[in-house]
Amino acid sequence: MASIPVGPARSVPASGYGMAGRRTVDALTRIGITLAVLLLFSVSGGMLWLAGYNYDGLQGSPLSKIHPSTYLFVLIFVWRSCTFGNPVGYVVHVTNKRPATMLMAVISTVLLFVVILRQRPGMAGMIDTFVAPALLVLLLSEDDEKTFAWLQLVIHVVMTTNALLALFEFGTKHLVFPYRFDGAVFVNDLRSTALQGHPLSNATVTSIYVLSLLSGSRSLSTPLRLTLVGLQFCALVAFGGRSGMVLTILLGGVYLLIQGLAQLRTGRVNLLGAALVIMLAALLPLAIALAGYYGFFDALLERFVSDSGSANARVEMFDLFSHLELRDLIVGPDVDLLDSMRRISGLEQGIENPVLRLTLYQGAFFTLLIFFGFALFMHEIARRCHPGIWLPMLGWLILINTSESIASKTTLMTKFVVIVLALYRPARPVARQRTQA
Repeated sequence: MASIPVGPARSVPASGYGMAGRRTVDALTRIGITLAVLLLFSVSGGMLWLAGYNYDGLQGSPLSKIHPSTYLFVLIFVWRSCTFGNPVGYVVHVTNKRPATMLMAVISTVLLFVVILRQRPGMAGMIDTFVAPALLVLLLSEDDEKTFAWLQLVIHVVMTTNALLALFEFGTKHLVFPYRFDGAVFVNDLRSTALQGHPLSNATVTSIYVLSLLSGSRSLSTPLRLTLVGLQFCALVAFGGRSGMVLTILLGGVYLLIQGLAQLRTGRVNLLGAALVIMLAALLPLAIALAGYYGFFDALLERFVSDSGSANARVEMFDLFSHLELRDLIVGPDVDLLDSMRRISGLEQGIENPVLRLTLYQGAFFTLLIFFGFALFMHEIARRCHPGIWLPMLGWLILINTSESIASKTTLMTKFVVIVLALYRPARPVARQRTQA
């Protein structure tokens, strides 16, 4: 009787769950994610207005209140679930890899329907602010190296272009893509808007990017990183964001001090690097003095002297709670009543804290749910990055509490997620993608 060769048993994949479809990311998905991120970082509301798309205003179709990149993220997610072989299986697959992200997506989707049924403001905000970053993290959960390489390139190129455009606007006093609300331009605000559309959005994204260049982006050489940091810091002055500027100086200075002391404790100091640091330390005061003499910091200093009532708004917003009953605080007061109280208190420009803003408009129960999902989401993001993530994460959590930020419609959280996931590759080694011959 002929002998039958016996080899190691092979597991047969279930129908619709082939290894090639499950482990490799197709080219169209990779290109789609890159294109969506490019749209996210480079297409602002002012640019969309020129194309006939009223994103930042109240008038027009409700569909135009959602950023085009969000639509593209949804389409890519649907496409990827189909190419996976089993859409339900794909949802289960990415949920197992990013459970907190899926939880935030579910919570924000449920609360979106609650907002619609209660006829309260913030429908587009729930989609752009919370659903879009969750979809992106789920798409990136497959750890495709080529996708992350492309995203790193997009981030560095767009942020460099953004900084150069900001300095051009600052020098010429001409805004290329000014912030518009229903087409109206704020003529008295000449702060640079660049590609992000609003000075404060620019300041937040630039601050996070600078902190990420300091403690992340290890694929870049040190001289190139320092050059980009200097360029972005100049752009911060053009944007006039006081919180972003102060936070970047404090956190960046503390980080550099810690790293310098750690290097000295090793007993090994690079002579070329030390000479470069000494030279920069000697030239920096002179450069700052010359820039101040020629008026480079005038606009930023004016923001510290006259903040257009921003500091007063942070005090007055607490008084709104004294006029509300307990039931209104739990489920949210009448919107017309709240708007009237804001006008009386001089808070037309906004309630400059996301927790207070959501509590006033949606109620404490709604706010507790969304921030529960947000906290788990941020923790899961941090776990996927190397230890240097603490620097931009701390800066992010501080900056979002200085304005309405994630309590209103914004793409800031999606941009933050892209920056940290691309520039802080996972600390734990990712298993190599397996393909079937």
